Amino acid sequence: MHFDQTSPEIQYLSQRDKHLGKVIQMLGPLDYQLVTNGYGFLVSQIIGQMLSNKVAAVLTNRLLRQCPAGHLTPTAIDQLSDQAIRSIGVSHTKVATIRTLTTAIMAGTINLERYRDLSDQAIITDLTQLKGIGPWSAKMYLIFSLDRPNILPFEDGAFLQGYGWVYKTTDYRRAVVEKKCRKWRPYSSLAARYLYHARDAGLTKHPFHLFK
Repeated sequence: MHFDQTSPEIQYLSQRDKHLGKVIQMLGPLDYQLVTNGYGFLVSQIIGQMLSNKVAAVLTNRLLRQCPAGHLTPTAIDQLSDQAIRSIGVSHTKVATIRTLTTAIMAGTINLERYRDLSDQAIITDLTQLKGIGPWSAKMYLIFSLDRPNILPFEDGAFLQGYGWVYKTTDYRRAVVEKKCRKWRPYSSLAARYLYHARDAGLTKHPFHLFK
């Protein structure tokens, strides 16, 4: 996917929010690829709960090395013992959640293929019925695997870091964040991606200046 100043979505966001428009100007075009392995992505999100992206990537790669052909699939994970999964450096709770997700998919209780035809809220409701998977994991899946355009990940610490940086605030109450970001609709996911990008690029380490 590619977005730049000629993209209608970028023009809309820049016109609606001058602060975000400045961030977009600072970062330039945005390119990304969707995660096609939805199951693998969810497993990586379970592993990464409460961890930095760097640590989560290390642990996920350890698990990948235990899977045939290096692919995270329900069948591959089902063949691993709990002890083997635990050995990558995750808690018993995360092992249980990975096992619960895997069992649900193999039993057909969770069908990721049909998610393309469901609403955002229906998907969140379906995923969060599984113990250990909360709204944060579900929203990450909606943004990065399904490319749903209007997801506001106010539960995510990395997003809030970018939000706090651009608006010069530490008030992260849900109602406040939702009200402030309402202007992004229906492209909240793209706005969030730019704030993630700003954080990853190191921009949030320095004060944000709207007119500088």
